[in-house]
Amino acid sequence: MDGSNESVVYEFVLLGLTSSQETRVFLFVFFLVFFVASILGNFLIILTVLADIRLHSPMYFLLANLSFIDTCVCSIATPKMISDLFRERKVISWNGCITQMFFIHTVGGTEMVLLIVMAFDRYIAICKPLHYLTIMSLRRCILFLMVSWIIGFIHSMLQLAFVVHLPFCGPNKVDSFYCDFPRFIKLACMDTYRLEFLVTANSGFISIGTFFILIVSYIFILVTVCKHSSVGSSKAFSTLSAHITVVIFFFGPCIIVYVWPFPTLPIDKFLAVFDTLITPFMNPVIYAFRNKEMKVAMRKLLSNIIISGKLS
Repeated sequence: MDGSNESVVYEFVLLGLTSSQETRVFLFVFFLVFFVASILGNFLIILTVLADIRLHSPMYFLLANLSFIDTCVCSIATPKMISDLFRERKVISWNGCITQMFFIHTVGGTEMVLLIVMAFDRYIAICKPLHYLTIMSLRRCILFLMVSWIIGFIHSMLQLAFVVHLPFCGPNKVDSFYCDFPRFIKLACMDTYRLEFLVTANSGFISIGTFFILIVSYIFILVTVCKHSSVGSSKAFSTLSAHITVVIFFFGPCIIVYVWPFPTLPIDKFLAVFDTLITPFMNPVIYAFRNKEMKVAMRKLLSNIIISGKLS
């Protein structure tokens, strides 16, 4: 840490989710199962899209990148959360805390933008199918993806720039299982009202704005499709309802965590489990395992792996 801060705090204590031994055992099994399932599910999607040439399209390219982001999301804080369940002293260094917040908000900001791109992709595919390949080319999708990561990086750095030099000279207990800006800022030895407002504006209001943009976009798509074809509307409703479910799972906890008006209630740290673990698990289930093309490609990939294993 920079010595100019005159700070005496070099590590933080994470209080975790519970102190009950029985609850810890349950949470350990629960989190471990979801973590392994999330990693395997998202990795299977990435591998399937890469291996099957029929899936080399903009939609599946975006889906594979969402799976990569979800793999990153559940790998940032979840392994430490699982390992800390049975530790008496759950500590994280100042550098580790800053690094964790940087990656969480970079990846989270990137996923926000990517979900908007995926909504735009569905709009073009459903409402303007004849122009789909022209508008949503792979080259353009790569450009969208690069812009998503740049926005995520800027989103994270804007907040880090204001908190990285905060002085910490007193309490060092974080009432959560990972470091995040709202609770981190409150531990500083200075008035942090303006910084707290900045975090709310940067993360909270952006989450709310993006959420409503996505919901309005999907409603507009559904209304447009229903006007043209009752058969097509049924398929579109099935597809878009899955997308809307992911949006609610991702943005619901985000909005509450950063805009929750009652900071004394620890509901935010439990809702954070959705963004760090549950949503990365749900995305493969909702986006891929309900998709016929993906299921066929996965079966083919797994069959080839099994056959190759037997031959070797």
